[in-house]
Amino acid sequence: MISHFGRRAFVCGALVSLGAISLARAEGTYEIPAGAHFNQDKLAKVSEFFKNEVATGKIAGATVLIKQHGKPVYREAFGVQDVVSKAPITDKTIFRLFSMSKAITSVVSVQLIEDGKIKLDDPVSKYIPSFANVKVGVEKKAEDGTKSLELVPPNRPMTVHDLMTHTSGVTYGFYGASLVRKAYRDANIYAGDFDLAEFAERIAKLPLHNQPGALWQYGHSTDILARVMEVAAGKPLLEIEREKLLGPLGMVDTGFFVTDPEKQKLLAQPVPNDSDFRVGRINDPTVVKKIQFASGGMVTTMADYERFAQMLLNGGSLDGKIILKPETFKLMASDQIGPSSGVDRDYFYFPGDGFGFGLGLAVRTDPGNAKPPPPGDLGELKWDGASGCYFVIDPKQDMFFVLLEQTPTERQRVQRTLKQLVYEAMEN
Repeated sequence: MISHFGRRAFVCGALVSLGAISLARAEGTYEIPAGAHFNQDKLAKVSEFFKNEVATGKIAGATVLIKQHGKPVYREAFGVQDVVSKAPITDKTIFRLFSMSKAITSVVSVQLIEDGKIKLDDPVSKYIPSFANVKVGVEKKAEDGTKSLELVPPNRPMTVHDLMTHTSGVTYGFYGASLVRKAYRDANIYAGDFDLAEFAERIAKLPLHNQPGALWQYGHSTDILARVMEVAAGKPLLEIEREKLLGPLGMVDTGFFVTDPEKQKLLAQPVPNDSDFRVGRINDPTVVKKIQFASGGMVTTMADYERFAQMLLNGGSLDGKIILKPETFKLMASDQIGPSSGVDRDYFYFPGDGFGFGLGLAVRTDPGNAKPPPPGDLGELKWDGASGCYFVIDPKQDMFFVLLEQTPTERQRVQRTLKQLVYEAMEN
């Protein structure tokens, strides 16, 4: 994969048909009906795998949680928070989430839809007027092979729905070689100390990678969505998130910055030779800036993200607190970009084989084309981030698992292996 993100072939899912799906093992395929349970002897292979990752120096450490029917089936930490202090990883170790921040922002944005603060079909320019003037970059190739960028008007206004589904045309400049991505790189959009309002203005000056609604395109859509949320609610992003989600769920250590010196000691770090996360900017939560990157700037702990994942598995509620109404959650967890949507997919379709995309979460819609198909059930929800953090919600098995780690280069292999081992440990 030429993108450092990889295809995310093992990272996302939706609340659609919950029929059994064929899963691969070395000796063939089988189906896991609903109601499967975990074999503890087979789960020991998860421990063996991660202990070897640490022992061979590939990762500094990691923590893995599997819960089924509301109870921990597997909870174990491996290695250290960082190789300097050698402090052990615990449920209170703080991890940079990178793109797993998007899942938190997306849930809160859907809450604002439920509250009537924003609507899916609202044009983005209703909240950020400069987006009324945005243009689409179309690559033209001359006879001599040189490429140029022609700016054309959008076929229709960019909407809140486009932002939530990553079909807005807003991209990232740190992967791929298109001229629009080059324009992002050349624009130096991360320079200085700026907030979401200023960042949205910077993005509005750049061309869209594609027509709104035409292509699933990973990028800063969630940051533009966050600015829409701020305008609609009249509050800073973190204040909205604390009021609507983090506070009600008791996610006390989830946020954008870590300013307490004692808590800074709890920050997990990658091994020194694997510390370049290649996301175009420095992501240091100990350095307070105005910007709150909704697309990748949050930190969390296993104690916090466990509650978030359980809320998703429960369909939008936890401990009697309703975060999302069932019908709202179902909308969020349903594929929005299927064959009838008109949304294309290209080489950089990160949800991966067999997955569609809901309002901020990848959703498993079919077995996919891989032989054998990747493990998991229809209806699965998932996402991950550049640091290797990863979660999977499996409604059919009433199960979720969360992986927190900090390793930009080993993450895809680790995520794939973990998912395979989790499903191989399930039996009737």
